[in-house]
Amino acid sequence: MRGKVALITGSAKGLGKRTALTLADLGCHIALNYVHSREEALELQAVIQHKGVKCITVQADVSQHEDIIRMIEEVEKALGSVDILINNAGPFIRERRNFAEYSTQEILSLIEGNLIGPMLLDHLVLQGMRQNKWGRIIHFGFGHAAESRAWPHRAAYAAAKTGLVSFTKTLAVEEASYGITVNMICPGDIRGINKERSISDVQEEQDGETPRGRPGSGEDIARVISFLCLPESDFITGNIMDISGGLDPIRPWIKTS
Repeated sequence: MRGKVALITGSAKGLGKRTALTLADLGCHIALNYVHSREEALELQAVIQHKGVKCITVQADVSQHEDIIRMIEEVEKALGSVDILINNAGPFIRERRNFAEYSTQEILSLIEGNLIGPMLLDHLVLQGMRQNKWGRIIHFGFGHAAESRAWPHRAAYAAAKTGLVSFTKTLAVEEASYGITVNMICPGDIRGINKERSISDVQEEQDGETPRGRPGSGEDIARVISFLCLPESDFITGNIMDISGGLDPIRPWIKTS
């Protein structure tokens, strides 16, 4: 993994930050992406550079086509072609509302940021990956996204992510012969500071919503991503992986005892 170039969208904080640190520990050069969190991105850049790898920060909104193109140009100029693309960023509205109550702009933002943006980013990095005969693309989904079930109050977001499920599987088939794998990971409901914590940090904590009984952590997600990025993981492609401790966000598990 040493010397591979990894671009992680939405990586100044949260799951993206934990993933960036994990890939840097494996020897990858890192391109951090943020929209508003410039200070956090610069702080993380310094930490990663201290690990002995290259690291840059790029401001860009993945729901804006022009930003996406500029981001790839900046990364390639500073670090070279992208070997690993982690499509972590994507807008989400936590407030529960029926589809009829969303504004047109909110619908477009959710679709652009969670489906179109990742597709365009993938398209921009594919040529370099094909030339190198090696690449790793990882999309982010939600628990049970592969089943395309109804998710009331999350209509636009769910539609974008389930569309990304089909795209993930299709792209995996099309690019397999070039040494490029494409997978989707579906995190559980990991919130707040837990997105940056280790498994040991949350091991003794209780979470009644998760069948596993403990909260999820950023390390739970980052360790799966790092495994999928390894050269030896080239036989794993087109998969949709739930990393949720058994949690079903659409039909929550209720503890009976």
